[in-house]
Amino acid sequence: MKLKVQTLDAKANGDIDLNDDVFGIEPRADILHRVVTWQREKARGTARATRERSDVARTGKKFGNQKGGGTARHGNRRAPNFIGGGKAHGARLRDFNPSLNKKIRALGLKMALSSKAKAGTLFVLEDLNLKDAKTQALQGQIGKLGLGRKVLVIDGEGVNDNFRKASANLVGVNVLPAVGANVYDILNADSLVLTRAAVEKLEARFNG
Repeated sequence: MKLKVQTLDAKANGDIDLNDDVFGIEPRADILHRVVTWQREKARGTARATRERSDVARTGKKFGNQKGGGTARHGNRRAPNFIGGGKAHGARLRDFNPSLNKKIRALGLKMALSSKAKAGTLFVLEDLNLKDAKTQALQGQIGKLGLGRKVLVIDGEGVNDNFRKASANLVGVNVLPAVGANVYDILNADSLVLTRAAVEKLEARFNG
């Protein structure tokens, strides 16, 4: 698959051949759904368990006499009705750590990339080099490229420092290095922008 390469100023800068094994496969909703569900489930924080009766360190010695004290016949300070006692019916520890095969995860990422290519919302830029970290200037350049409201920009080894600083205040612009490419963020964006370096990194990631 051939795609036009542009500069940040929306000027043509040649073509790039995209690997059909990565950018040209048919997306399947069931695979994408599995990967996104796995990804969001992994992001959930594990709730801390409350200490119940068996977890609290308090005496189990009977206090007071059996009769004549005028109070109930308690025998354990760990009971929930005492201050410092265990919590009754407290929150239990739940581990949100589902598993998903690596092959399914890799296939999901390929399908997410392919879905953007198929929809015509995949853009390739030469690089993200900016002379100055100016937000207003970058906003104008993004407007010229016609990328939409929510944009995911993926660079190669690391994101250009000036571009990262300039885009930090732009609502809807998310910037990642190639190693951070993931299905959820790709599908959630209106447009996916890759640099030449990002394309090379992603293709190398799947081709070993």
